[in-house]
Amino acid sequence: GATPPERACSPCRAIVAVEAAVEADWQAPMSDWLVRRGCRYMMAWGIECSGWDDAVDMASPEVECADFVMTTWHDRDTLAEVSAFCAIAQHSTLELPHTRVLHVAGVADRARVLAGVQGAVAADA
Repeated sequence: GATPPERACSPCRAIVAVEAAVEADWQAPMSDWLVRRGCRYMMAWGIECSGWDDAVDMASPEVECADFVMTTWHDRDTLAEVSAFCAIAQHSTLELPHTRVLHVAGVADRARVLAGVQGAVAADA
């Protein structure tokens, strides 16, 4: 559907858990939304996750140099492994006090996805 509602912007990490393929005309505005909402370290996991890495890279050229967006994709890891990586991922110039999770799926399953990312996720995810 549509992009999520706007919230207060603060630097954060984001795990994009992809369980459904999406069209580029939906992926691009979602990637832009992540960057505008303060995502400065994005970890993509799941179906065609390398495409999310590229889409977030394309969404971030207008960000100040010190606020550049780190991106990684994890096509051979479990969601729990991405969660563990997220817990230790550091941006070179910013503190990232929060983690958001974007679940891309045909059917929302917030409880299962949050259980999969375990303790790396802040309460505001």
